[in-house]
Amino acid sequence: MNYRTLGESDVEVSEVGFGAWVVGTDWWGDRDEQQAIDMVRHAVDRGITFFDTGDVYGHGASEEIIGQALADRREEVTIGTKIGYDFYNNPQAGHGELPKEVTPEWIETALDRSLDRLDTDYVDVLQLHNANVEEVDRDVLETLDELQESGRVDAVGWALGPSIGWLAEGEAAIEHEFDALQTVFNLFEQGPGMHFVDEIDRQDADTSIMARVPHSSGLLNEQVTPETELEDGDHRSHRPTAWYETGWEKVEQLRFLERDGERTMAQAAIQWLLYHDSVATVTPTFRTTDDIDAWASASDAPALSDGEYERVQELYAENFGIERDDGMDAYRSSVGGEDIESAGVQPASGD
Repeated sequence: MNYRTLGESDVEVSEVGFGAWVVGTDWWGDRDEQQAIDMVRHAVDRGITFFDTGDVYGHGASEEIIGQALADRREEVTIGTKIGYDFYNNPQAGHGELPKEVTPEWIETALDRSLDRLDTDYVDVLQLHNANVEEVDRDVLETLDELQESGRVDAVGWALGPSIGWLAEGEAAIEHEFDALQTVFNLFEQGPGMHFVDEIDRQDADTSIMARVPHSSGLLNEQVTPETELEDGDHRSHRPTAWYETGWEKVEQLRFLERDGERTMAQAAIQWLLYHDSVATVTPTFRTTDDIDAWASASDAPALSDGEYERVQELYAENFGIERDDGMDAYRSSVGGEDIESAGVQPASGD
């Protein structure tokens, strides 16, 4: 495993991180508490040191599991959590979005509750969860600064979408020098991530990108194939059939990225992300310890050559020669679409 640093902070993260949305909820398969704890500990044994959770995942259950699993290894790991949803006073309805709360008072209160569940007195990375750009005002920014000065937070981040706008929020995170910016980003869904890579380069900024959904909901790790039947409770089932059918055609055009015994398609998808210097960590959706074994080793797999990367980009620019509509919705925007129009990016999706 290799490691990178977030922004201007001293916070080090493993290139392959653990998205703890898979524990504490049943959206990515059922497992009991002990199985979840065992998965987290297995990840540490495989060199994964970054664990990304959120207070809303299982309404605190994910944080509690992370706290239990890592209690005796706290100084060896980096824990990131997210705040911004009021699940304390609102019931969860399926996968629907809960009311948001992004105020200085709420940030203080939510952080204290998260620290209790995580059984720690500090969090390495505190992220605003799906905050709209107009919600992150001067008072919120000052509160985040104060939390860092207090020692309860080492680095700050902004986690995006899919329920909110994309570009305006990411651009604001870069402008305000957040240490981390988390977004959906993968070889098939390059916007808005690539826009942020370019913006970070243009501004010579230090913000680091955390890439989630690196395998495009099962396509690039080939866990969703033409023979797969997704159950209603599977979070990947929200994707339209046409999107998967188009994706399977694209995967076949990427076989040149595979190296027998050295790099699988799933590992190549992670290495495509790590090709970008501003990408600090990639958080695949681990469902089993076998997934952890396979994808944690992606950090040590052969890096993409310049030629391989350029060939991928040529295919992407031509939509892999596919003209059929894949059925995905356009981006959401919190500023009336001005950010999307000015950037000229292509649609991306959720988890």
